[in-house]
Amino acid sequence: MAYLAHSAHFQFVGLVLGFVGWIITACISGVNDWRIWYVDDKSTITGGLAWVGVWRACFNSHVLGSSEFCKSISLTDSFTPPEIAAAQILCMTAIGVGVVANLLAGYAVRNAYFGFDDGHVRLAFVVAGSLYWLTAACSLVPVLWNMSSVLANLTIDFPSDFYLPPAPLKQEVGPGIGFGIGSSVMLIISGLLLLCFKHPGKTKRHKSGTTEHFNNTNIRAECSLSTIKEFKDEGRINPAFEGE
Repeated sequence: MAYLAHSAHFQFVGLVLGFVGWIITACISGVNDWRIWYVDDKSTITGGLAWVGVWRACFNSHVLGSSEFCKSISLTDSFTPPEIAAAQILCMTAIGVGVVANLLAGYAVRNAYFGFDDGHVRLAFVVAGSLYWLTAACSLVPVLWNMSSVLANLTIDFPSDFYLPPAPLKQEVGPGIGFGIGSSVMLIISGLLLLCFKHPGKTKRHKSGTTEHFNNTNIRAECSLSTIKEFKDEGRINPAFEGE
């Protein structure tokens, strides 16, 4: 019998890493600090600091109606740069693919630990690992693309109601990009651990168990024959007794 649970410990670690990486990937798609903008007009933007994310741009203001002023960035807006539009699509794709990867990985680990060897455990691990890699790719591509735009100090032609200039004094990589890179690395490691699963061999153990079984059978048979022989010897009539 194959003990799958003894060979699935690394895959359990991969499931945990994949789930945590997927949670971080889902969270970073909604944060606002992918890009940190520094502007010179501090009359409206308090502190001269603004945050540009995938779905909206925000800044603190004591002049406008709320302390934090945010405007949504839509995929269909004409000013939306291609790296942000790609991030909106790929981040949503990563979340959906990650859900399927988590379900398959959980199914495979559950079957391995409970010994349900139905012939699909290895296949489930391979598919789940591949989907984790696809999730990492969908997250890593927009993260690296936006990071390169920040490092190149590319501009965004915001409309007037955003109160943001098209070109900042300078811009920095925000924590959202850093967490996105970290989550992608976790997903890549998770996929690698799942793909490394090997089904435990049964041949050697079966042969040794069969040999031991036959050896025990032979020993028991010899003991039985010896016992029967002794019993027959004890049951014979003593010739000296017959003579008397």
